[in-house]
Amino acid sequence: MSDRSAARPDRRPFDVACVSICGLDLVADRSGVLFSEPDATLVVADLHLEKASSLARRGQLLPPYDTQATLERLADAIRRYAPKRVIALGDSLHDQGAARRIGPDDIARLRALQAGRDWVWVTGNHDPKGAALGGEDVDTVMLGPLTLRHIPEPEAAPGEVGGHLHPVARLRLRGVNIRRACFVISEDRIIMPAFGALTGGLNVLDDAFRPLFAPHRSPARVLMLGDDGVYPVAEANLAPDR
Repeated sequence: MSDRSAARPDRRPFDVACVSICGLDLVADRSGVLFSEPDATLVVADLHLEKASSLARRGQLLPPYDTQATLERLADAIRRYAPKRVIALGDSLHDQGAARRIGPDDIARLRALQAGRDWVWVTGNHDPKGAALGGEDVDTVMLGPLTLRHIPEPEAAPGEVGGHLHPVARLRLRGVNIRRACFVISEDRIIMPAFGALTGGLNVLDDAFRPLFAPHRSPARVLMLGDDGVYPVAEANLAPDR
C-alpha cells in the first residue's frame, strides 16, 4: 500500500486485506467496503436504508435507527479513506418509498457524506429510478477495468463487482460456529457483503453462488469480516446453515 494509506494512524494493517482483480489492486476493509487507491474510490453495497420503517409498515416493529447506524458506519469508512468518489452498489434504499421516510437528521448525515465528492448510486432491484438523494444515478459504472453492477451476471466478462446476494460465511471450527458477512473473491469477480444494519445474508455455499464461480472461472476465496480484521476462511471450514 502507498504512503498515503500507511500514513493514517487510525487504520491498522490487520483491518484490511489487499486483493487484486484483473490487474487492479483493491483494499477489502473489515467494514465491508472496497477501496481503490489509484482512483480514490470507495465502493459499498446494499445499504438498504429505511428497512426498519418498511418492516414497521407490515407490523414488524423494530427500533427505527437502522439508517442512522448504517450512515454512521459509512461515515467512519469515509473518514478513514477520504475518497474522492463513493459508489453505492445498488439496493441503497430498501423500497420505492424509502427516500420519503428518511428523517431530516439522516438526510443531513447523508448530505455531509456527499459534500465535496462525487457520489454514484447504482440502481438495484429495490431502488427507485432517479437519484432521489442527490448524486448520479446509473445502471452500471466502471472502476478502471472493472464493471460494477448490482446483480452479478454469470456470463459477464471478467472484471465484475456485484452485490445483491448478501454473502455470509458460516465457520465451524473446534466446535465453535461463527456466521459473518464476507467478500467472495476470485481473480475476475468480487461479490460484496451487504453493508446495511438490518440486511441479513445468504450462505456462500448456497446454490445461488454456483453459476458465478463455475469451473470455467478461477476459484473463489472467502474473506470473512471480523470485529478487528478481515480473515480468509478455508473452504474445508465453511459450513452450510442447515
